[in-house]
Amino acid sequence: MATGNLASVVVAVDGSEESMNALQWALDNLRLRPDGELVVLHVQPPPNIAAGLNPAPIPFGGPSGLEVPAFTQAIEAHQRRITQAILEHALKICSDKNVEVKTEVVVGDPKEKICEIAANRKADLLVMGCRAIGPLKRVFLGSVSNYCINHVGCPVVVIKGT
Repeated sequence: MATGNLASVVVAVDGSEESMNALQWALDNLRLRPDGELVVLHVQPPPNIAAGLNPAPIPFGGPSGLEVPAFTQAIEAHQRRITQAILEHALKICSDKNVEVKTEVVVGDPKEKICEIAANRKADLLVMGCRAIGPLKRVFLGSVSNYCINHVGCPVVVIKGT
């Protein structure tokens, strides 16, 4: 699939093996125009919903929905460390291939933000990984790759997991 007509390729990474395989695939199979850009994109969940870690409401009639600032700050710091590790891994893969890339980190719902960034960057192609989950889990959890295929304004290459 080597081509030299691509001006902008966005590769979405989340730290999973599948997303790193998608990055590797893009590096091995795509050729950008000389002025083209390869963007490694990572989307962080908002800290208040990160892995469902908000503290539970205070029992016995205490205020509910109260966010503890220290707790939120700890989640944000943890997310920054995770993001840094993900980007370092992605950049190592790219440097091993002598490919310079741009990185972008945004906060929000991954499926929506991936489509938004691909549109903002006028991507010619979106590359992403897909975990091998069963159809029942896909119904309940949704599929980021399926959402992107149906909502982004450019072709999508999905590298499936095993």
